[in-house]
Amino acid sequence: MLKELCFFVPLLALGGLQHLELTGVLDDCFCDVESIDSFNNFKIYPRIQKLTERDYFRYYRVNLKRPCPFWADDAQCSIKDCHVEPCPESKIPVGIKSGNYNKYSQAADTMSDITECEQAKELGAINSTLSNQSKQAFADWARHDDAQDHFCELDDETSPDAEYVDLLLNPERFTGYKGPSAWRVWNSIYEENCFKPRSVYRPLNPLAPSRGDDDGEGFYTWLEGLCLEKRVFYRLISGLHSSINIHLCAEYLLDEGWGRSIWGPNIQEFRQRFDTAETKGEGIRRLKNLYFLYLIELRALYKVSPYFERAFINLYTGNSQEDGSTKELLLQFFSEIKSFPMHFDEKSMFAGHKLEAKTLKEEFRLHFKNISKIMDCVGCSKCRLWGKLQTEGLGTALKILFSEREIKNLPEHYPSKGFQLTRQEIVALLNGFSRLSTSIHQLHSFRLMLKEKGKR
Repeated sequence: MLKELCFFVPLLALGGLQHLELTGVLDDCFCDVESIDSFNNFKIYPRIQKLTERDYFRYYRVNLKRPCPFWADDAQCSIKDCHVEPCPESKIPVGIKSGNYNKYSQAADTMSDITECEQAKELGAINSTLSNQSKQAFADWARHDDAQDHFCELDDETSPDAEYVDLLLNPERFTGYKGPSAWRVWNSIYEENCFKPRSVYRPLNPLAPSRGDDDGEGFYTWLEGLCLEKRVFYRLISGLHSSINIHLCAEYLLDEGWGRSIWGPNIQEFRQRFDTAETKGEGIRRLKNLYFLYLIELRALYKVSPYFERAFINLYTGNSQEDGSTKELLLQFFSEIKSFPMHFDEKSMFAGHKLEAKTLKEEFRLHFKNISKIMDCVGCSKCRLWGKLQTEGLGTALKILFSEREIKNLPEHYPSKGFQLTRQEIVALLNGFSRLSTSIHQLHSFRLMLKEKGKR
């Protein structure tokens, strides 16, 4: 049925452009590109767009002033479009400002009788409205949150440098930030954190300068010799990189005339990054890794759906009508995800000897956590914002996939000290997946544009 709905269109020859045969089954799983295209573009993309426009998901608290922990800071990007405009305190929904104490409806109900004005004054002492039993429960949850095995270096939300950002008013797009600073970030991610064997001399960074007549085939054979977990790790990072590149090509800075910037699709930039001829065959692999990452995060959302289906999980902003409709939209979104027949099977990962599997999982977690720290080295504030958010989204997805037992043991009617997600993690998870969904949707648009251009 999914294949019948599919509108997959291969790129046609366009001057020097070779066919981009992005089709068939992906490596390391049993899902095909065509089915993902159809499922995402018809069913998922419209729903996730509506969700991320809701108040609960549009405000993200982030610290963009953390220093780079690995090298001396480059000068911050001076391009005006690199700037991120923080959200004024008065614009943040009062339920979001009050923090994680309101992630459960019982706490929200406790606060519901307080007017907005009174609530704003009481934010700093919100515990005073809770019973002793609730205070103890929240303290337990906070300790558990701190102790959990996070895959990301999380921002301290209480830091005076942490600010709320309206994601809808600060969209991800190409701002003009490029060059040695941007290259060093990705080079550090690939070369130092992707389990590169010492025997591989070729740079893993796909944007690194090409060496002679290397067609890339010899380079990719090293992946076949890695265990599944390390191969998956590289493909996740490559998929994230591909997704970001598609966003930048689709929202490229085309003109700055008459005092305003104009963004739109840049076909030549897209070809440079993904065309078979211009990338010596690597463009196909990069795009397949995007689809692979999409399946990984889709699987995480499928796994975590029971958590959000519990009655005590309330997407609290302080507006009960808005909160109820947002929860309903989210549950409809999860229902759609459950209908997908070809989810990634993560059970094959870390399935070896117990001690070996535990060691490998910890190594996997620390490598990814290191990558999340590198995001603080990005010189463009807007790029840093979206890099941190998408990295935290993927880290949250990994946390979910490795917490299946805890999710299954959740109680039906009352929160436990077990598996928890902070609001920050929830916002990053949904917005991060939205970026992947948007990439696949934009990829289809590029296919159509290239096809139309080829007819002229």
